[in-house]
Amino acid sequence: MNKSVMNMVKGAAIGMAAGVAVGYMGKKAADENPKLKKKANRAYKAFENIVDTAQYMFK
Repeated sequence: MNKSVMNMVKGAAIGMAAGVAVGYMGKKAADENPKLKKKANRAYKAFENIVDTAQYMFK
């Protein structure tokens, strides 16, 4: 059991590190290109709308 928990912790740490790296690169790209920032904001709002709709459907 201890080995499986350590594998899960390692996987979570790798995932967090990858997320930080992608977030940093994305922020740098968005700062250099205002159109990209606007498109990313629209995509985020669309995704948020989809999640809200899915939550409403499951109620």
